[in-house]
Amino acid sequence: MPIDPYILALLGTVGVAALIPARGTGADIASGASTAAVSLLFFLYGARLSTREALDGLKHWRLHVTVLACTFVAFPLLGLAAKGLVPYVLTPALYSGFLFLTLVPSTIQSSIAFTSMARGNVPAAICAGSFSSLAGIVLTPLLAAALLGNSGAGFSADSLLKIVLQLLAPFLAGQLLRRWIGGFIARNKKVLGLVDRGSILLVVYTAFSEGMVQGIWHQVTPLRLVALLGVEAVLLAAMLALTWYGAKRLGFGRGDRIAIQFAGSKKSLAAGLPMASVLFGAQASLAVLPLMLFHQMQLMVCAVIAKRRSRDLEDFVSEPSRSEETRTAVGTGTRSG
Repeated sequence: MPIDPYILALLGTVGVAALIPARGTGADIASGASTAAVSLLFFLYGARLSTREALDGLKHWRLHVTVLACTFVAFPLLGLAAKGLVPYVLTPALYSGFLFLTLVPSTIQSSIAFTSMARGNVPAAICAGSFSSLAGIVLTPLLAAALLGNSGAGFSADSLLKIVLQLLAPFLAGQLLRRWIGGFIARNKKVLGLVDRGSILLVVYTAFSEGMVQGIWHQVTPLRLVALLGVEAVLLAAMLALTWYGAKRLGFGRGDRIAIQFAGSKKSLAAGLPMASVLFGAQASLAVLPLMLFHQMQLMVCAVIAKRRSRDLEDFVSEPSRSEETRTAVGTGTRSG
């Protein structure tokens, strides 16, 4: 099962923040750079998303509505159900982070990759992931306001203004300028990908530096982390089952079911980290920990599932051929006799 190298980079950044946290003027500089990095991230998201492709994807609206319902309805409901685990299994701070991860939009890249690996409906996965990311810019802050208002997220009118200025405004600017900069972005995907990942690492360093300065890590014990992993494993298993068997009950074909499962059971680390830095402030280090753990877990589990789906299809396709060979052999033997 794969370990995402980027997760290792994230863990390394957490280690650097633990050993050399930004303090005083350094913290102010890191915070300003983090804010700029978040705005740059969402500007690039807006510039990359093709409006034409998004409109074409609306033709498969039942699939997209299903993925959005899994991402922004089923996930949050399971997150709310986990409140009964506080304080026996999860601390209030860890639960806030756990609930926040259920509000984050779906991924795009890994949903497409796993759908392709499993030989599912790749165009549907592209559109579903894009719609989820776009909807998450609005829905995630609104759901956070409704569900995390009294849970330490610090959501307020000021937070809403920050969301608009740091996330929505750059995204819309990217959409408006896509006509002129789309070609440049297409030619420099690798470089801009490094900018994406570097920006997120900066956000993580800033968030965990603030947590170290505030002494927030004294609130977490190894036993609590193990308990968190167990709860997240149950959450992932529930969503994988719901997306696969629920899509079957709704009448979707195999290719669409694969796209729904991989797009509807994932959460985006790239979108969630910047939002958490805005919503949680100094508490962001604990808030993003459940999301980071869930992200790696979903990659490992979905990689195994995608390979299995691919093998299942190969067996299904080859089965008629084997049956035909058997019938031919029997017929030949009968004629020979």
